[in-house]
Amino acid sequence: MSWWEFWKPKKERLDFVRDFLAGNETPIPGIRSISQLKFTVLDTETTGLDPAKDSILSFGAVKVESMKIQVPTAVEWYPKSGIIPGKAAQIHGLIDIIDQISEEEFVKLLLPYLGDSVLVGHHIGFDLEMIGKIVRPFGIAQMPNPVIDTLNFAVRLEHGPQADLSRIPMGAYSLDELCIRFGIELEDRHTAAGDAFLTAQLFLKLLRLAEKKGIRTYKELLR
Repeated sequence: MSWWEFWKPKKERLDFVRDFLAGNETPIPGIRSISQLKFTVLDTETTGLDPAKDSILSFGAVKVESMKIQVPTAVEWYPKSGIIPGKAAQIHGLIDIIDQISEEEFVKLLLPYLGDSVLVGHHIGFDLEMIGKIVRPFGIAQMPNPVIDTLNFAVRLEHGPQADLSRIPMGAYSLDELCIRFGIELEDRHTAAGDAFLTAQLFLKLLRLAEKKGIRTYKELLR
């Protein structure tokens, strides 16, 4: 058996990846109203903050559709990691996890769950880097979904799209600070599912503020 025969993806893997990528081929019409969009608000808890060395301990997410948090859609998964959990795991309380799943099982659950939704998260670039490490061996070089970072969205709404970030106190835009500012009670912090739910609440507050500023369509939301 050649090296390629040993490492090449199985056909079933290619099928679920192909379905996911095909579902994201058609762009969302710019005129579609925000209330008609499908969002997946996500968060990851990791072994550390270095995407090159660290791994995901848990993934949490919940759907937002019709401007409402769809609580029954909430998930929390624990992909297995070859990295020994350190201090970060202690902060998250993720030690001796029982319900761990393989990375392949995680990707098979993740891709259909995300579908063609808009991905939302606070400082989501880091989460996507960590997710990218897991999906890359399955043939996905980059997640094809549109993305909204609630941190950047909050800055844009309060300071305008051309704001000079070097003049803005970014500490005021942490998830904790924004939740306090928008009257969101901080519960279940530092778990993936808990932070995803907090971010979803924040996102809805930001969408309502955006509507007051005349932002009502997909094109206006992602400009």
